Amino acid sequence: MDNNRIRVLQVSPSLDLGGTEKVMQSFAVNLDDKLFETAVYSPVDGPRGRILRKYGVATFINADLFSVLLKFRPDVVHIHRAGWAEPGSLRPIKLAEIPVLVETNVFGRHDPTPEANLIDRHLFVSQFCAARFEKVNSIPAVTPKYSVLYNPVDTDFFAEHCPADRERPLNSFGRISRADKGKWSSLAIDFLPILEKQVKSGMLQPFLYSIIGGIPEAEQFVAEHNLQKYVNFLPPVLTDAEISDFLNSIGFLVHANDTGESFGLVIAEAMAAGLPVITHPSKGLRDNAQLELVEHGETGIVASDSHEFAQAVKFLLTHPQKAREMGEKGRDKAAKLFRAQDIAAKLGSIYIELLKIKNKI
Repeated sequence: MDNNRIRVLQVSPSLDLGGTEKVMQSFAVNLDDKLFETAVYSPVDGPRGRILRKYGVATFINADLFSVLLKFRPDVVHIHRAGWAEPGSLRPIKLAEIPVLVETNVFGRHDPTPEANLIDRHLFVSQFCAARFEKVNSIPAVTPKYSVLYNPVDTDFFAEHCPADRERPLNSFGRISRADKGKWSSLAIDFLPILEKQVKSGMLQPFLYSIIGGIPEAEQFVAEHNLQKYVNFLPPVLTDAEISDFLNSIGFLVHANDTGESFGLVIAEAMAAGLPVITHPSKGLRDNAQLELVEHGETGIVASDSHEFAQAVKFLLTHPQKAREMGEKGRDKAAKLFRAQDIAAKLGSIYIELLKIKNKI
């Protein structure tokens, strides 16, 4: 390798609104441009493509990854995928003789195929994913083949736009996700009739639950139970500025997802904005990293059923000072563990370490 910057190609299945794509975008934008020249490949363009190009990051939108590899000639290819086998997907990287291949293993899964031997480093997005991987596959998740790298969050941005001294509505809370049934749990909505009874009895003041990413089943539930005055369904958001505006309009976040979280980007962003989070444990070997982020009684509340959710919501609504204290502990934790610039610097060090192992620098 000459004295030019290390060329890195981030490979994403799409440039849509999902968390996987947002993580890839953060890496592409925050890697040190004095050391790295970063570009992005995806077979499908989308809203994140426009953001990347606005930041000056080159995007290759092409069904043929091999031709992109020959054109860009990366020193490092970084793929973002679920972790399980995707037959044939790594063949272009092998044919192009790319020196280093890194995988962000989004769900902590195992690819047992020979093709996976091309991967020099598997990055798990949480300690939970690494521990489950070891337990299920009896493979030690240790360097140089495996390590944990938390997803990046622009905690500096949220600290600036969601400051600790900002007044938030005391009677408002919210939820944010994609409008996808796979991102939902009935726990996200079943607690509302319980709270409505308490409002009608005078035990609780009226409240507003703002939901980004509502699904038809949730809207139907609200209509059938005549809860419209308590619930506000909102359109999707894309940028951190839009997300921060939403987080500034609520006092805490309600998170419920039956499949769980391998990391929990929305949770981490709410924490970075100084909000406590209500979440729930997953069953069995389902993703459970939400409990790695949300510490019960410290940075939020862990509830297991609709009655516990209702109790948690009522507690945070009626104890605003305690809610603020939990939120600030969450902010501190997010800044310490997930700050985008720090995570990107750690990633850059991993690239350099692997290139040195391969004697490429």
